[in-house]
Amino acid sequence: MARGLIGRLRNLLGSGKTAGGGDKSDASSGRGSDIRSSDLHDGDQREFDEQDDDIDPYNPFPEPVVIEFRDVIDLHSIPPKLIKTIVEDYIEEAHRRGVRQVRIIHGKGIGVQREMVRTILARSEFVDSFQDAPAEAGGWGATIARIREG
Repeated sequence: MARGLIGRLRNLLGSGKTAGGGDKSDASSGRGSDIRSSDLHDGDQREFDEQDDDIDPYNPFPEPVVIEFRDVIDLHSIPPKLIKTIVEDYIEEAHRRGVRQVRIIHGKGIGVQREMVRTILARSEFVDSFQDAPAEAGGWGATIARIREG
């Protein structure tokens, strides 16, 4: 990501200096593991700042991530603003694959996400019915949806 900084570190290490700016002999004193701003030249910082301007620091996966389809989806790691899209796409994919039943794990909490999932399922043309999962499969922290044939 930061070729300028990495290149500068390689130069420091290759020139007999540690990343901390001292000689390699200083590494045993513990000073060698620190990177000081005095070790970086203005050009290095400028090069660092200009690198990867188009990378979104909040999205570690700039390319779409393909997840193997299963008859269970756990929404705990999904940001709330994506729940609607994810659940709709998941139900549509289940229908396309001919899957007759899926389990959507939304968690127990105070029920906000549960209601959001159930609203999406109630409006979906691909869902016949839905209900709480059995206790051994999550109880009211998960919803079982029956998918229409065809």
